[in-house]
Amino acid sequence: MSAATQILSPADLLAHWQGHRALTRRIIEAFPDDQFNTFSIGGMRTFGELALELLMMDEPMIAGVVTGEWKTFEWPGPRPTRIEMLAAWDEATASMNALWPRISDERFQETVVAFGQYEGKVINSFLYVIDNQVHHRGQGYVYLRALGVEPAPFYVRE
Repeated sequence: MSAATQILSPADLLAHWQGHRALTRRIIEAFPDDQFNTFSIGGMRTFGELALELLMMDEPMIAGVVTGEWKTFEWPGPRPTRIEMLAAWDEATASMNALWPRISDERFQETVVAFGQYEGKVINSFLYVIDNQVHHRGQGYVYLRALGVEPAPFYVRE
């Protein structure tokens, strides 16, 4: 395979990422309101905390790649409720979709220092954020099952 071979187009990558986000959103939706920011197992963070971390990474990563400004997202106040998280999630999704076309094909191979910490190619930064989401969503699946809630099928990403 030559270096010029493209496995996924940028549009395919965004669709893949947004598919993961859609599934994570369904996990957020499935959480009982009173457990979103309180339930944990074995000292792990609550799913509310995990979802907030994901919200702090996805759209800010794309925005940083597009603008070169690595602004850290912080929630303005106490931890968001499940309903507030869903609204913020939807806003971030729309922003990601709007920002994405501004990333040139060449930019994916450029090296960035995301948030002053993570140095690597843009494509690897995006893959890291997607991997992190899959990992934390898996924790959400365990929490939901422990709470007696059947989570959404992991293979449905629409």
